[in-house]
Amino acid sequence: MSDSSARMSELRRTVERVTPHTFVVPTDGAESDGTFHWEATTVIVVEVGCDGHWGLGYTYGPRAVASVIGHELRDVVCGSDPLTPQRTWEAMHAALRNAGQSGIGAMAIAALDIALHDLRARLLDVPLAVALGAVRDAVPIYGSGGFTSYPVQRIAEQLAGWVAQGIPRVKIKVGRHPGQDPERLTAARDAIGPDVELMVDANGAFSPETAVAWARRYADFDARWLEEPVTQDDPAGLRRVREQAPPELAIASGEYSWSRYATARLLQAEAVDVVQADVTRCCGATELARIDALCAAANRPLSLHCAPAISAHAGCALTQLRHLEYFHDHLRIEDMLFDGTLSPVDGALAPDLTVPGHGLELKRADAQRYAVS
Repeated sequence: MSDSSARMSELRRTVERVTPHTFVVPTDGAESDGTFHWEATTVIVVEVGCDGHWGLGYTYGPRAVASVIGHELRDVVCGSDPLTPQRTWEAMHAALRNAGQSGIGAMAIAALDIALHDLRARLLDVPLAVALGAVRDAVPIYGSGGFTSYPVQRIAEQLAGWVAQGIPRVKIKVGRHPGQDPERLTAARDAIGPDVELMVDANGAFSPETAVAWARRYADFDARWLEEPVTQDDPAGLRRVREQAPPELAIASGEYSWSRYATARLLQAEAVDVVQADVTRCCGATELARIDALCAAANRPLSLHCAPAISAHAGCALTQLRHLEYFHDHLRIEDMLFDGTLSPVDGALAPDLTVPGHGLELKRADAQRYAVS
């Protein structure tokens, strides 16, 4: 076979298999934030296969995500061109018109889109960050945890541990029992010292009026970031907080944006100083690139939410990137389920450019204990 014929045969490859897996991993202690409590995290992992090659994607969502992948999207992805994941994204999005393109549908698309981009990068024998169009070599991170269920001693130990790793910014949860937050913030500031950036996340716990009052209290601890002081479903309320909060306190929201349209609403309302997005929720790397473009047009920075093992690659391709959330639950779970995760160096995650794709491989024997039907 000539070189050109071999190349044409390679280009005619199609995706042959789509295999979703569901894992439920208990937390290492009761966890809560301003509006939610949980004792386990569900991870949907999906593998897509082509000619002996595999791509892997995942999302954090309910078991129903795996059902959407298996029943609504498998036949759309099987037979698709593994070198054109954006085309397959359009077909998946259209296929969910009636079932729902946001929420569970968006997470299903995200997991598959990540897997397809990984498969493409592996077929091209390049790192995923490079295949996505890297504009940087590493992604700055911030340590995130400090759950409202934690005693102050554990908050202090957790945050101090991140600082000891060279991470220059950390975040805790607030808002469940606001009266306890000054003590928790005092412990946090004492643990990290005066030079580390302190961030807080209310997870939509407040009304706009209450959020403004607490924003001023948080500034007393030199907090520089207030995330989701009110729900992102209230862009006008977010804008009110942004306008009345101390100017040094950045207002952030967007982790529950299922697509670029939700990001556009936040930007049009001038609701945030920093936009957030989650590659495992916002319909994947294909849609994340569009969100980045919206942020560039609006001259707003973009911070990535969680899923550090995949977000490190996706973040390298974003022009507006500010940093990535290095979230306690997800870094723990990803180390448990995958080989090839990354460790921080100088407060950043740098993808391994010596391996194709994102380099993650499912630890099948270890993961099996957490598998559910």
